[in-house]
Amino acid sequence: MVTTAGAVEEADRPALGRRVAALFAPYRGRLVLIAVAILVTAGLGIVNPFLTQAVFDDALFAPGGPRLGLLGALVGAMVVIALVSSLIGVGQTYLTTVLGNRVMQGLRDRLFAHLQRMHLGFFTSTKTGVIQSRLDNDVAGVQSVVTETASSILGNVVTVIASVAAMLALSWQLSLVAFVLMPVFIVLQIRVGRVRRRVAASTQASLSDMSAITQESLSVSGVLLAKVFGRQEHEIERYRAENARQTDLQVRQTMTGQSFFAVVQAFFAITPAAVYLVAGFVGTGSGAALLSAGTLVAFTTLQSRLLFPAVQLLRVSLDVQTSLALFNRIFAYLDLVPALTDPPDAKVLAKDRAKGSVEFREVWFHYAAAEDDEPGPREVEDDAAPTWALQDLSLRIEPGQLAAVVGPSGAGKTSLSYLVPRLYDVDRGAVCLDGIDVRELALSSLAEVVGMVTQDTYLFHATVAENLRYAAPDATDAELEAAARAANIHDRIVGFEQGYDTVVGERGYRLSGGEKQRLAIARVILADPRILILDEATSALDTVSERLVQHALESVMEGRTTIAIAHRLSTVLAADVIFALDGGRLVEHGTHAELLARGGLYTKLYAEQFGSGQVEARCADGIRFRDGEVLRQEPQVDVA
Repeated sequence: MVTTAGAVEEADRPALGRRVAALFAPYRGRLVLIAVAILVTAGLGIVNPFLTQAVFDDALFAPGGPRLGLLGALVGAMVVIALVSSLIGVGQTYLTTVLGNRVMQGLRDRLFAHLQRMHLGFFTSTKTGVIQSRLDNDVAGVQSVVTETASSILGNVVTVIASVAAMLALSWQLSLVAFVLMPVFIVLQIRVGRVRRRVAASTQASLSDMSAITQESLSVSGVLLAKVFGRQEHEIERYRAENARQTDLQVRQTMTGQSFFAVVQAFFAITPAAVYLVAGFVGTGSGAALLSAGTLVAFTTLQSRLLFPAVQLLRVSLDVQTSLALFNRIFAYLDLVPALTDPPDAKVLAKDRAKGSVEFREVWFHYAAAEDDEPGPREVEDDAAPTWALQDLSLRIEPGQLAAVVGPSGAGKTSLSYLVPRLYDVDRGAVCLDGIDVRELALSSLAEVVGMVTQDTYLFHATVAENLRYAAPDATDAELEAAARAANIHDRIVGFEQGYDTVVGERGYRLSGGEKQRLAIARVILADPRILILDEATSALDTVSERLVQHALESVMEGRTTIAIAHRLSTVLAADVIFALDGGRLVEHGTHAELLARGGLYTKLYAEQFGSGQVEARCADGIRFRDGEVLRQEPQVDVA
C-alpha cells in the first residue's frame, strides 16, 4: 500500500506549488482573461475613494459653496463604475468557475486513468475504500481551492496593493497606523497554517478509513458476513468510533485559526478610531491643517476596503496550507510507477495469428510482502528469503491442448494462471506465448489473446446484455444470443421477466453461482480469446450447476489452448496433459492414466476424491471413469 501523505515538508512546498500551478497550464488563455478582469475590477475599486474625496473637497464643501454640476458628474461616475464592476464580476465568476471545474475534471480523469494502469498487486495490498477516498474525498477537498482560490488570491492581492498605494498617497502617517501590526499577523498566519495542514492530513486519513469501513461492511458480501456471524453491532461500533474521530478532526480543523481571525478583524475594526485620533494630531500640527475632510473620508473608505481582501488573503493562505496536504496525497498516487508497462518496442500478438502455445521457462515468482509500500518492480535478493509461490517451474502447453493444473491448496496453481496474461511479472525466468516473452508483448495484445474465467465471477450492477458486452462493446444482439447459447445460459436469461435487459444486481447476487459462471463463460466466448484460463471455475458449484457449467466449458474450450486450474479432479480427467504442482514446483506431468500408473502426487489427490469408487467423473467425449477404469454407462448422480 502506498504511504499516505501527511504534512507537506517545507522543502517540498515550492515543488508542490509548481505541480499545482501546472494543472492550470492548459488553460492559459482563460487565465489571461481572468487576470485582466481582476486587474480592471481592482483598478475601478480604488477610483471610488478618490471620487469620494472630490465629492467632499471639490463639490460639497468647495470654497465658493456647493458645486451641484460637479457633484452630479462625480455621483454619476460612481454609479457607472459600480455597474461596470458588477458586470465584470459576473463574467469573472463564470470564467473562474468553468476553469476550476475543468481543472478538477482533468485531475480526476488523470488520477482514475493512472489507477487503472496500476498492476493487480497494488489493489490486493490496498483497501478499496482507501483508493476511493483518495479519488473522491481528497479531490473534493481541493476543489474549492482550485475553483475559487486562484482568482481570489490574484484579486485580493491586486486590491490590497492598489489600496495600500492609494492610502500611502493620501497620508503616509495614517498608513503607518493602519499597517503597524500586519507583520505580526503574517507570522501568526504561518504558524496557524502549519497546524491546519497537520490537522487536514489527519482528517483525510480518517476519511479514508471511514470509506474503507463503509466499502467493506456495506457491500453485499460484507453485509452477508456480518449477518451470518452476528457482527452487526461490531461493525456499527467500528464505524461509530471512526465517525467520532472524524467529527473531532473536522471541528478542530474548522476552529484552528478562528481566534487568530477574531484578533485580525478586531484590529481592522478598531483601527479607524485610531486613525481619527491620529488625524486630529496630524491636522492640528504646526501651521495649517494637513488633512482635509475629503482625504480623511477617502482614507477610511480605502481602509474599510482593505479589510475584506486582507482577511480573505489570510484565510485563503490557510486554505492553501490545508489543500497542500491533500494535493500531496493525490500526487503521491500519481507518482506511483505502474509495475507493469509496455516496453518501448512492444510486440503485438494478433489474435487471429496466435497459435496458442504457452511455455514456462525456469520461472521463479513471489508476491511482494503485504507491508511493502511501493508496488513497483521487485528486486529479489538472496538474503531476503522470499516465500516463493513458484520455484524453478518449467512446462510447455501445445496449441489447442487442454492442460490441467492440479495440486493441494497453496501449490501455486493460481499464481501460474496470473503470469500468463501478465497480471504479475516473474522474478526470474520467462513466460512465453508462441515463443515470445510476455514482457515483450503489448498488454492490450495480451488481453485480446488470453481470456480468464475465475471462481469469483464479477458482474456489474447492470443488465445481462451490458455485462456481456463488457467483453465486446460492439456485439450485436444475435452475437449475444449465440454466446449465451454456447454457454448454456440463453434459456435461463429469456426466462427472466426482462430477458437480456434484466439487472443482475450488485456483483450478480440476483443470480445463482452456476448462472453467474455461465454468464462469465458467455462473456469470454464473446471476447474469443486464443488462450483460455479456467481458475477454479466450478469448485464452488453444486453437482447440477457444475454439469451445466462443464457442458458450457466444453463448447468454449473447443479449438483453444485451455489451462484448467482445479481442486476437483472431475473437471480435468479429459485433459490432454496434467501438471501436478506442490510447493510451487512441478512434481509430475502426463495424462490421467499415466499419472495414475505412476502412483505419485496425482494418484494421492485422485484417491482422496475418488478413493472408494463412489464418485465418477465425466470426460469430454462422454466416457466415464471410476478408480481409473473406463466405464461406458449413462451418467449417474456423482455422489452415491
